[in-house]
Parts: sequence; structure tokens; C-alpha cells
Amino acid sequence: MPGQQAQRAQQAQEKRKTQETIHVGGEWRAAASGATRDILDPADAKPFAVVAEGGVPDTDAAVEAARHAFDHGEWTRTPVTERAALLRRVADLLVRDRERLGLLESRDAGKTLEEGRVDIDCVADAFRYFADLVVGEGGGRVVDAGSDDIHSVVVHEPVGVCALITPWNYPLLQASWKVAPALAAGNTFVVKPSEITPLTTVALVELLVEAGLPTGVANIVTGPGHSVGARLAEHPDVDLVSFTGGLVSGTKVAQAAAVTVKKVALELGGKNPNVVFTDACSTDEGFDTAVDQALNAAFIHSGQVCSAGSRLIVEESVRERFVAELARRAGAIRLGRGTEDGVECGPLVSEQQREKTESYVASALAEGAVLRAGGGRPEPSESRPATGYFYEPTVLDRCHREMRVVREEVFGPVLTVETFRTEDEAVALANDTEYGLAGAVWTADAGRARRVAGRLRHGTVWINDFHPYLPQAEWGGFGKSGVGRELGPAGLAEYRETKHVYQNLAPKPVRWFAG
Repeated sequence: MPGQQAQRAQQAQEKRKTQETIHVGGEWRAAASGATRDILDPADAKPFAVVAEGGVPDTDAAVEAARHAFDHGEWTRTPVTERAALLRRVADLLVRDRERLGLLESRDAGKTLEEGRVDIDCVADAFRYFADLVVGEGGGRVVDAGSDDIHSVVVHEPVGVCALITPWNYPLLQASWKVAPALAAGNTFVVKPSEITPLTTVALVELLVEAGLPTGVANIVTGPGHSVGARLAEHPDVDLVSFTGGLVSGTKVAQAAAVTVKKVALELGGKNPNVVFTDACSTDEGFDTAVDQALNAAFIHSGQVCSAGSRLIVEESVRERFVAELARRAGAIRLGRGTEDGVECGPLVSEQQREKTESYVASALAEGAVLRAGGGRPEPSESRPATGYFYEPTVLDRCHREMRVVREEVFGPVLTVETFRTEDEAVALANDTEYGLAGAVWTADAGRARRVAGRLRHGTVWINDFHPYLPQAEWGGFGKSGVGRELGPAGLAEYRETKHVYQNLAPKPVRWFAG
């Protein structure tokens, strides 16, 4: 088994060396144009892999393969038990390759190796969940038509060819949230990973092939959003487009998809409040936990998380003590290459992302924010090469709602601090955003916890916690955080069409017309 694994890893590496990272109709190929892209390690900005830079011709070929496989292939008609068995085989392969894939995710996205490993565990969980979900379903929902002569049932069928467009921050995890339910429902797909972090999605398609997925069901095109993603969104043979990414790009996807009236699912990020009441900090343990979780909420994966708790909204009476300790701990976070032992936070994914973060911090300071921690590039070290895209975990105090840094999604290690005096004020601040993905409330008062959670207009609300999710619970947001849901039963429903089958067991003339 170790020898076989090494051989598979070598074969995968050889594909990347020859730039054959586009998979269409069961064949690995280079881009039709011959174009390639270097994949950079964000810890030192050096290339460590090369992928094919696909374009519109590659996209059209992939959609054609997926269309043929759906219309004429076997997968759509494969019994759910067999589809579920394949998903479980994929989960087993992910567990087998956990170390290799975790390392690849760490180098590709800049996150710590432990984060990469946890991501692979979560990906395997998603495949198992959707396998269990489809197997546990019945044969449809029987509808009582009020007559023994009528058999009426509502059934679910695959939507067809799915375009799956994934982001750069959690490449494999976000791909699994789309690929697993799409396959469980019986669809075929074309996946387009982010052009800057595509490697683990390529590896996932390799595992799907190894698990025995029929030819043409899974297709991947590595390439940029402005060509590959845009073509998928507008393509007339695509039945559904599922997109995770920024608001501007998501709006363009929705507009392009509207022309052919295809189904659209969008997860567009958030500006997530973390509300801390004084009573949550009434004990030393409570205070320590709330501060620790505020750090985790804001700075995990360098803040490059759609659900990051980037807005700390803390009660005025505990603000100074809370922020002082938060800033002290933020300044002690160990930055470095994610693959090195002891590193707690890696680099940002690109120079563009770091410059964007710097511009938000500069604007906040110009608008009156007080810098309590971070605010710049760290000194280079052996673990932090000068060429890497590192930025210090940053705490900005005395922020207000008119600041850009408070209203717009930074996607970097920047935490803003706002204060409140009453429960109503806390809720108003937390809801004063065009996004509505996630939020949290910290309090020792169970009644207050339920009240505030019920009033927050966010798709996920944590009480005395931050960041955990469950594959069996829906994920998505209100407002400009998107349309539709991933995970849970609703996440499977996104990849299905609902059909009502009405059967008359004793047909007879209606005699509506006299003739």
C-alpha cells in the first residue's frame, strides 16, 4: 500500500509537471492554448507547481463532456446505494492521503499544516454525510389526493450539468461542499477552482477517478474567473451554477446565469459580528475563553475566512480590559511558514491580498481608529522570508460604522472593535451590515442568549462559541451574503429538481365539453 500511494503521488506530480491539470471526458490534458500558470507558495512567493491555464475552448469541451455523460451516461441512473458507496470510497481515499493533501493545501493556500489536515478531515466528513443522506431517504413524498384512485408522489431528480466555482481560501473544503451533494444527487459537473489555489481540487478529481466514477461525470478546468468562470456561468448547457467568492464576482455570475434562467447558488462572504456582553467575562475562566475565542474568530487562517469574526462588538464596561488583553495576545501570535512546527498563523495568499489589507488599515487609521496591535509587515526571519506575504494580526480600537474597514470585507488579519451599552444597541450594531453570513453572542444569561440569537439576521449564529459548523446543518447567509444554502438537506436540494407525478388508477371521461 505505501508503494502504491507513492506511485499515485508521483503520477499526480508528473501531471502537474506536464501541465495536464484539465480533466475532460476522462482525459487529463493541457490547455488548448498551451498556456500555463505558476503556482506560488505564499510563504516565499516562489513557484512550486505549474498548472494549465484553461480558457473558453477548454470550458466548452468540459461542459460538452458533462452534458453527454448526464444525457447518455450511467451515473444519473445509478442506484443511490451505489452512488453513496462511491462517495464513501472517496472519503476513505481522502483519509488515506490525508498527510499528502494537507501538506499540499498548506503550501497552496498558506495556512498551517494542522489547518490543512483538519480541512481534509472535514472534506471526508462531507462525502460521508451526503452518502448517508441519500441512502436514508425514501422513495418520494406521497401526496394525499383525496381519492383511492389517485396515486400522487413528489420525487427529486438531478438538476443536470453543474458548474462549481470555488474560492481560494478553502480550496478543497469548499469544493467538497459542492462536489459531494452534486454527485449524491446524480449530477455531472465541471469544477473551476481558484486559479491561485487549484492543486488540491485537481487531486480530488484524481481520487474520484480512482474511486471508479464513470467517465465524463467529473471534469475540471484550471484557469481564471474572467474566462473559465464567466463562460460556465453563461453556458446554455449548464443547468446550475454554484459559486463561492466575493460579492462583485458573484453578482456577475448571477447576471450571466439569468440569461439562460439556470439555477444559481451563491455564497458571497460576510462581515461577521462577535458580540461580547460583560457577564460573559465575570469569571477569570469566562474572560479567558471569550478573549481566546475572539482571537480564533478573527485570525484563524490569517482572517481569510468568509465567516471570520472580524467585528468585535464588546460591552463598554469591559471594553478596555478585554481589548488590552486581546491586543497583547494578538501581538504574541507566531507568524511563519505554515509547514513549520510552532507556527500559529501563515501568510496571506498573495501580494494583492496583503496590499488590500494594508489599504484598509491605512484608511481606518485616517478615519480615527486606534491601533492596538499589529498594523504592518513583520520583520523577516528564517520562518518568514522577506518575499513572503506576511501581515501582522491587527487590532483596531475605537471603530465606528462609517469606516470602510467596518463595513467592507477585508479578508485579512484585521479585527475592528466597536462598543455598546444596551442589548438593543448591541443587536442594532450587529445587524447594521449588508451581509448576513454568521455572528456570535457571548453571555452568561441564557435568556439574553436566546433573545439576541433570535434577533440576529445571520445564517449561522453561535452562542458562546465561534466557527464550528456541522455538515448536517445548512450553511449560508442573509442579504448580500448570498442565495441558497450549502450542507444539510437544503444543500442537497440545491442540486435537484422537484417533480410531481400524478397517476390516475381509474381514468374515465371528464365530460367537461358537451360535444
